[in-house]
Amino acid sequence: MAGKQIEFYWEIGSTNSYFAWKLIRPIAKRHGASLILHPVNLGFVFRHHNYVLMDEPKAKISNRYRDLQRWAERYDLPFRMPAQFPIKTSRALRATLAMRRWNLEEAFIDALMTAYWEQNDATIADYAGMRPLAAGLGIDPDKLEQAAESEDIRQRLIDSTNDALANGVFGVPSFIVDGEMYWGKDRMEFIEDALI
Repeated sequence: MAGKQIEFYWEIGSTNSYFAWKLIRPIAKRHGASLILHPVNLGFVFRHHNYVLMDEPKAKISNRYRDLQRWAERYDLPFRMPAQFPIKTSRALRATLAMRRWNLEEAFIDALMTAYWEQNDATIADYAGMRPLAAGLGIDPDKLEQAAESEDIRQRLIDSTNDALANGVFGVPSFIVDGEMYWGKDRMEFIEDALI
């Protein structure tokens, strides 16, 4: 009998997607579940819901930064808040979709997450910054850029984002298991229960 599926809606520019990316894969592996990746243009989703992250109370934003450090410490992750935040992520998101052609989507997401959220490298917003990551995976950077800029891949990111909205996604990370949506990096216990 085939294992369950975890639909994972994520964004490279989301702090919480970074932690969710690190935490969900061991859970999927432990339960023999397939991880179905859905990149989401979070800026578009926020605009759709008239939500402005940095308009939240300063006290809440300050607490959020401290809470991220707690998560990093708890799970022994080398997270650091990048000096340049937020960044434009559409090129990087399209590049992850393009990497499916070479079966390197997860490896490339890993490389992007490491560069931005651990090494303070905001150059991943542009192809110049992604070139060494692509080359490190054995992919010609020019071919990756060409694929990521194709109309097909552009439309796939639009479709992925619109599908997220149609499925009730209002923020990332979000997960869907057996038709039930779970929002946030702190829903892992509920997801595990759903996989049993």
